[in-house]
Amino acid sequence: MSETVRVKMAEYHVGASPDILVTIGLGSCVGIALYDEISKIGGLIHIMLPHNNDENNLKPAKYADTGIPLLIEKMVEAGANRENIIAKIAGGAHMFSSSPDMVIQIGKRNIEAVYQILEENNIPIVGEDLGKDYGRTMEFYTEDGRVKIRSYRAGDKFL
Repeated sequence: MSETVRVKMAEYHVGASPDILVTIGLGSCVGIALYDEISKIGGLIHIMLPHNNDENNLKPAKYADTGIPLLIEKMVEAGANRENIIAKIAGGAHMFSSSPDMVIQIGKRNIEAVYQILEENNIPIVGEDLGKDYGRTMEFYTEDGRVKIRSYRAGDKFL
């Protein structure tokens, strides 16, 4: 029987088939679904910012540069093979049209950081729904790796 787990902002969860991992409220934040289709182990993280400047590192899942490696580590501990992991990502919207400067463009900076960290970890991105100016919800099905993106503005689609 599947369990549906809600992954909140700055949190992550590792699950196995047939779990469904869900995160809502992806505006400028980015949701990263990592999946090993052989072991059917998946992880979902909802990052808020690109880089961790917190010396105490109290919330590593809040940041792309500390959260993604943590998620990979936890998936491997759960039985995933690092070489089999693929990624599907969503979010990184530009939510505030009156703020064009780079300091405020958190969504764009988050996307760039996620791309870089996944590349550094040799994890291919096989699906994405990024940018634009609207929020999203991600539903990640560990049974087969499907990711459903839900958006009031853009409708539903699968990655």
